[in-house]
Amino acid sequence: MSPVDRAWLLMDRPTNPMVIVVLMVLRSRLRPERLRRLLAERFLRFHRFRCIPVNDPIGARWVEASQFELSDHVQCVALAGGMGQHELEALVGELASTPLKPTRPWWSFHLVERYGSGSALIVRIHHCYADGVALLNVLLALSDEADSAVGSEDAVAAKSGVQELMQRAARLLESGLHYGLHPLEGAALLRLGANLAGELASLALMDDDPPTHLRGTPSGVKRAAWAPALALEEVKTIGRVLGCTVNDVLISVLAGALGRYLEAQGDTVTGLTLRATVPLNLRSDASAPPELGNHFGLVFVELPIGMRHPLERLYAVHAAMCRLKSSPQALVTFGLLTSVGSLPAVVEESAIALLSAKASLVASNLPGPNQPLHLAGAAVSELLFWVPQTGSIGVGVSILTYCGRVQLGVIADRGLIPDPSGLVDAMATEFNRLVFLVLLGAGSLGG
Repeated sequence: MSPVDRAWLLMDRPTNPMVIVVLMVLRSRLRPERLRRLLAERFLRFHRFRCIPVNDPIGARWVEASQFELSDHVQCVALAGGMGQHELEALVGELASTPLKPTRPWWSFHLVERYGSGSALIVRIHHCYADGVALLNVLLALSDEADSAVGSEDAVAAKSGVQELMQRAARLLESGLHYGLHPLEGAALLRLGANLAGELASLALMDDDPPTHLRGTPSGVKRAAWAPALALEEVKTIGRVLGCTVNDVLISVLAGALGRYLEAQGDTVTGLTLRATVPLNLRSDASAPPELGNHFGLVFVELPIGMRHPLERLYAVHAAMCRLKSSPQALVTFGLLTSVGSLPAVVEESAIALLSAKASLVASNLPGPNQPLHLAGAAVSELLFWVPQTGSIGVGVSILTYCGRVQLGVIADRGLIPDPSGLVDAMATEFNRLVFLVLLGAGSLGG
């Protein structure tokens, strides 16, 4: 196991399982036997998913499970109550709070066979297996679009077709905020090498985030929620009109929603800036399908939640994002994680405490496919994911684009945000405020 993968293994806590959660809502029913057959044919082609991570004082390794049974990892569940989004959100939160069984490979699929007129599939995979880019590519490989290429008569063409799909997905995934702050090229890395020591010192001296209702001791009980999807073209139009990127717009909306939410909780937010840790891809070849494993650093994005005017806040976010694009901060944190994964586990506590004290939440953005996906014949109508949180951080915000829509999701510790739907609603409100200002022609602070 690589040192960085081991670092994410060591971060696991009872109150913060290092598990990535993915939700796929399907338009038609998915039968358990079809799902199991699909996983056996496509998912288990990745040998790592047959293995258990094993850690010892000097390192970690992948050990193949001696008695692997696919049925142990695929469960059928039923929703209580009215079987709507509220009940599905509760199930996602419950599963996100539940550690994976350590005696089996650390992943699971939970199939809600009846959800609305179709089904829902909740996937949990521990972060030490792979990062978001790689895991989304694994899920894309399960789709019928990839499956049709594999099933063709021409084996060479089949292999080529799958590779082409994965490469398109890789290029697409490289363009977003989660991995869209422009990966640093090799020559640039060499030029920036002299600045790494200074950046590490700056990171160590960075003030801790101030106390708000977003910070506290996690209870270990998670709550999840998501908002009605935004039209991606509408977000792009807002960005073009105001001279900002799509990511600037979405992060500004998040900052405004956090300010609105915290103000409602009684926090004083005037002039307040919080930070979000944002994963930044460090893969050197954007055209190659991402391999399993973790290949990203972390950057700290400033969220000017105390700026209540949407345009003032948007331009402040735009300026902060521009500064980060030329910063070696992601390299420094990647190096720190590599060091943590190479040293005894006791060292990891202080490193995680350092990183988690600098931010109040984790924010991640993955651009998904522009075309609809199908899973065993069932169209995927909604695609969402939730990121794990480290150390004392108990709030995660995920943004994913799929089929021309932007899906916003929140996961939070119940002790910090008992009902994250309030934050989700605030995000929709802040986006509508921005749209209203653009429609009025107020493209500047004086407008």
